[in-house]
Amino acid sequence: MKKRLFIILLSAIMVTSLAACQKNEQQTETTATAAATADDSETAHFVAPVVATNSQGDLPGLPDTGEVIAKANVTSNGAIDASGIFTDRDLKQSVDTEGAVAYTLSDNSNITINAEGVYIISGSASDASIIVEAGDSDKVQIVLNGVSINNTSAPAIYVKSADKVFVTTVSGTESTLNATGTFSADGETNTDAVIFSKDDLVLNGLGTLNINSTDNGVSCKDDLKITGGTININATSDAIEANDSIAIDDGTINLDSSKDGLHAENDEDNSTGYIYICGGTFSINAASDGIQATTVAQIDGGTINITASEGIEGTFVQINGGSVNVNASDDGINGSNKSSAYTPTIEINGGDVTVNMGQGDTDALDVNGNLYINGGNINITAQSPFDYDGEGKLNGGTVTVNGSQVTQLTNQMMGGGMGGMRGGMGGFGQNGGMNQMPGGGF
Repeated sequence: MKKRLFIILLSAIMVTSLAACQKNEQQTETTATAAATADDSETAHFVAPVVATNSQGDLPGLPDTGEVIAKANVTSNGAIDASGIFTDRDLKQSVDTEGAVAYTLSDNSNITINAEGVYIISGSASDASIIVEAGDSDKVQIVLNGVSINNTSAPAIYVKSADKVFVTTVSGTESTLNATGTFSADGETNTDAVIFSKDDLVLNGLGTLNINSTDNGVSCKDDLKITGGTININATSDAIEANDSIAIDDGTINLDSSKDGLHAENDEDNSTGYIYICGGTFSINAASDGIQATTVAQIDGGTINITASEGIEGTFVQINGGSVNVNASDDGINGSNKSSAYTPTIEINGGDVTVNMGQGDTDALDVNGNLYINGGNINITAQSPFDYDGEGKLNGGTVTVNGSQVTQLTNQMMGGGMGGMRGGMGGFGQNGGMNQMPGGGF
């Protein structure tokens, strides 16, 4: 009897084990099939789901540059307190690829990014857009790994929603984004730029970004920062525009625009719209203004070369450092009534400033308020070097006008020309300035 029970028990164990083995084989086969299906479904968009460490070199195709961080030479005692403008991540030019996801572009196919993270974009495509539609607290980094996008009616990069989006170029690569036709509206949104962002935008990296546009080059409806890379823009409207601010720390920036080079303006609020520059190398050719800010245009550093109708315009223009070279056919540097939050002012405290003016009714330094020169080296070639409606003070610095150093400011009003005291009603005005009245020249 015991032997019989043992045989029955042994048979039951063998049946159970066989069933378990068959179940495990079925599960293994199902899992493998599911994985293969998932891989197939992702092939259209994903090159590879990347799990990397903290260096560019861990992602295939990206060179290992190590960590590269730009240094922000900001000031805190200017018209703008710039000490908190740039974050550590804004200044980081290398790419942290840990957990990054890679995409390859394809014709007539958009890539949509819905969540925070790092996204590596490669390849070439026509009529394709990179669309960011993430959460309000999400930070998204788009890494351009030598891409080419040619669109006719839509932005190449379109940020609909996010907290902040970084567009980063990779060392040793060149990316080109083109728009060749008329932009189509997205509902009530007039998407009129090759890179169009409704939220904060940062352009950085170690590579080259080329933008060619039949409208604006880059348009940001919030705060825009540039901290690195080489950026070449050719646009029939503004090369770079933002609603609230443009802040530039570093980079090589070449702009060719049929309107303004850098333009900061909020149509609904004239108390915002500043431009801050503390570094970088600029070549700006613009049909209208090289740099135009609604409130403050502040330059603390950098090498800036401008050829434009007006070189620099803002309600408060302050130059504290750097090298600024302006060739203009209207006003060289203009402090105008654009913002109710500031008194029109031009203030030069340092740096090397050169202004070369064209012939005619042109002013080198023209302000609808006050002109202060406290330091720096200012070299002006113009028929009318100074035109101010308020007070003018030369408190320091070296000022040269048409090859001769001057020790006081002359005030050229209503377009009088250089050429001597031709019977003008010249007289010394307030604060040591010399008021040159209509009809006279100096």
